[in-house]
Amino acid sequence: MAGPTLDFWQQRFERGQTPWDRGAPHPQLQAWLAAGVLRAGQRVLVPGCGSGHELVVLAGRGLQVRGLDYAPAAVEQARARVRAAGLGDAPPVAVEQADVLDWQPAEAEVPDVVYEQTCLCALHPDHWQRYAAQLALWLRPGGLLLALFMQARRESAGGGMVEGPPYHGDINAMRALFPSTLWDWPAPPYAATAHEQGWQELAVALRRR
Repeated sequence: MAGPTLDFWQQRFERGQTPWDRGAPHPQLQAWLAAGVLRAGQRVLVPGCGSGHELVVLAGRGLQVRGLDYAPAAVEQARARVRAAGLGDAPPVAVEQADVLDWQPAEAEVPDVVYEQTCLCALHPDHWQRYAAQLALWLRPGGLLLALFMQARRESAGGGMVEGPPYHGDINAMRALFPSTLWDWPAPPYAATAHEQGWQELAVALRRR
């Protein structure tokens, strides 16, 4: 499998080497909540949930939340964060270890919304088409994909190198990955959120056709 291994991610979480973690929920998630894009009672799936900041804020706003992560250490940290918030391990918050390239929801747990913040940019681009196909399967027509496309272009890209994680989510590549035949795209420009690591993320809300 191209890209980071399970051991790679497990070691990062065990050692606290998680520079992508802001230590708080993403500002754009807060903006989507404030704008009413997300509503109480909706089922929200968070692939690549990491240590679970977003799970807590979503559940606190009355949404039914399920987080997925590849690394057992991340799952443990997310569950601990949920417990510390007084939300418990049972619904409306569930956290499970899973490979997003294979995982499928139960019929009764098909999400209304997928919050895609760190999963796509953590996957090697060789796996992007498979992951995009998964997202299209997870969401029924009308479902919402709230995507934060990582902008982390490196100078070596000019020579054809593919470096990451995080892997750069060029907007043209994202348009090809999530074609308008399957997804309704809002008109640009898209809000950009800066990261202290020097990256930024473009916020795009895509609706499944």
